[in-house]
Amino acid sequence: MKPLVGDVFYARACDHELLEKGESGGAVSALLKFALESGNVDAVLGVRKGADIYDAIPTLITDPTEISETSGSLHFGTLLLSKLFTRYLGKAEDIKIAVALKGCDMMGVYELAKRGEIRLENILMVGLNCGGTITAETGRAMIARKFGVDPDSVTKERISKGKFIIETPAGEFSASMDELEEENMGRRSNCRRCKLKIPRQTDLACGEWGVIGTDATFVEVCSPKGAELLEQAIDAGMVDTLPPVPKGLEIRKKDEQSMLNLSDSWREKDFRALGEGKSRLKQMVDETSRCIKCYTCIEVCPALQMTNPSNFTVDAPGAVPPSFAFHMLRYSLVADSCVNCGQCEELCPMDIPNALFMHAMAVELQEAYGYEAGIDLSNPKVSPLEIFPREKEQEKSGEQ
Repeated sequence: MKPLVGDVFYARACDHELLEKGESGGAVSALLKFALESGNVDAVLGVRKGADIYDAIPTLITDPTEISETSGSLHFGTLLLSKLFTRYLGKAEDIKIAVALKGCDMMGVYELAKRGEIRLENILMVGLNCGGTITAETGRAMIARKFGVDPDSVTKERISKGKFIIETPAGEFSASMDELEEENMGRRSNCRRCKLKIPRQTDLACGEWGVIGTDATFVEVCSPKGAELLEQAIDAGMVDTLPPVPKGLEIRKKDEQSMLNLSDSWREKDFRALGEGKSRLKQMVDETSRCIKCYTCIEVCPALQMTNPSNFTVDAPGAVPPSFAFHMLRYSLVADSCVNCGQCEELCPMDIPNALFMHAMAVELQEAYGYEAGIDLSNPKVSPLEIFPREKEQEKSGEQ
């Protein structure tokens, strides 16, 4: 049967190595390998394990035999892949790239595309169902405390059916993700608040949710490009497909809705703790007073990839900590573009909850104006990036 946009399938890799190393039937790895072998793309951008399971390394693959190195889960890999396109891959202007993207990766790609920083037609996007990632620091502490095993002895980890599971030479251990969350040993805070669990803005949306009775990947066809790739991969004998069972469709819908409900709960909890008005402002001023002006929050933000940090001249050069105006300038520039990737918070050397502050503001703007960053390729009707230049022009012309 010819795949069409909107179709759904259970899919499995036909390659035994990918079946063994990959998660949920290895279909994602098989599709990426076929895209490269067939010449649909010139390279695959993936993530592979480095020194251990806590060390995720982005890698650009041009040899199809190396695809298996990126198979399997790395929930301790909290990378944002979208920024790599502008920083290292020439905006994908002269190279066609296939990439597996979680929700925040995909939203970052869209925000960069809006700014002309990525040539979207040269990117084949395979979306990954994502319930969230866990920092390496939290993961190591959780494994030692919860399971009583040496974190360095863990050979593999995965999340399946609401449980976090690790494999060690001593055996397999698991714990409920809900239980880990309650004990503050689970996902990153921005992941808990995320409401894009199945990134259907990609060409194919893939994951485990909704698969029952077999070891396979649930695949949703989201674009003509995705339909064509899947059809070619089936014809080439790279993947096998079969229709999902009706119960699986119900479970997938239920699982996604449960995750969205949980995200709403975390948003309410996190944002309520921030307070409102002067109380929130005071908390923001107090927290950001630790800033050492390293510019990391600017450099890692997908919305500010092409921003020159030297333009943030609200203080005397070298002034540390900078005035709160330094942070307000960044907040205003990202207010309509925050994709809640969490990078500005995770990589802050002073542990400032940047993502929480930014996300709270972004959600309020979303509710007020009906625009959400990274969800489609439309732009907000009014953007700080549009207002500031217009104000400068008015000043020059003497208009008030």
